[in-house]
Amino acid sequence: MFKFSRYYKRFRLLERLNKDPIDTLKQLSSNRDLSEDFFHLKIENLIGEIKQIKKKSLQRNSSQMDYFTLWLHQIKTPISAISLLMQRDTKSLFSHQMEQELLQIENYTHMALNYLKIEQSGSDLDFVQVSLDRVIKETVKKSSILFIYKHIQLNYQETNKFVLSDEKWLKVLVEQIVSNSLKYTPEGGRIKIYMNPTKEDQLIIEDTGIGIRSEDLPRIFERGYSGFNGRVHEKSTGLGLFLSQEITKRLGHEMSIESTVGKGTKVMIDLARTSLIKDY
Repeated sequence: MFKFSRYYKRFRLLERLNKDPIDTLKQLSSNRDLSEDFFHLKIENLIGEIKQIKKKSLQRNSSQMDYFTLWLHQIKTPISAISLLMQRDTKSLFSHQMEQELLQIENYTHMALNYLKIEQSGSDLDFVQVSLDRVIKETVKKSSILFIYKHIQLNYQETNKFVLSDEKWLKVLVEQIVSNSLKYTPEGGRIKIYMNPTKEDQLIIEDTGIGIRSEDLPRIFERGYSGFNGRVHEKSTGLGLFLSQEITKRLGHEMSIESTVGKGTKVMIDLARTSLIKDY
């Protein structure tokens, strides 16, 4: 019984190796034979190697993050220069197409920057009462070139809503959804932005685009997943909806998507939150 009790205690200690290997090894230091000494040394060496690998991995990730952040900030300079040149040369034969492509480059650059920011822990959030109409109007204005040149009709109903959120990140979220709608809505289509009449504080962005297959819907928020439409049309990075979902979670909102191939997509953003300011 004594031997069994001692064996059982040591067995229970061994089960804790995954959670706290250093402390467990210290407690196993008594009453060891030569074979246990050998395994003890091997485990310590492996723990040391794992720590070194984690340290190198963190350093490498940090260096990559610094490089891409620097590159993305630097790419803004030639984008601004091209924009100025196009404003001066308004008689160019392909000026309209160039404006559209330049806007797409800007959108992809901003998406990459926001992706890096959202991946960094502790991104600053400033929760205030935000005018939803101001966010939507600024987004539509930014994308007005694509609305005009693709002859896409905008049906926007003013919300007259103030929501508790971070204005900067909420704008990024709405921009990303509108950008997706513009990307996958063919020329002459329609995008509708309105509040759900049956559910309070739920913003809906609906388009008449190519839609999403039902088998792709469960995976559309996965990082890097582009789905059938993204692969066929070669327009998808697989980051847009992943980024949108991550922003939604950080803001404490909820987002869901309904879609039918050939008919369009409806994105529903539930902006309801418990107010931080009590009504008096």
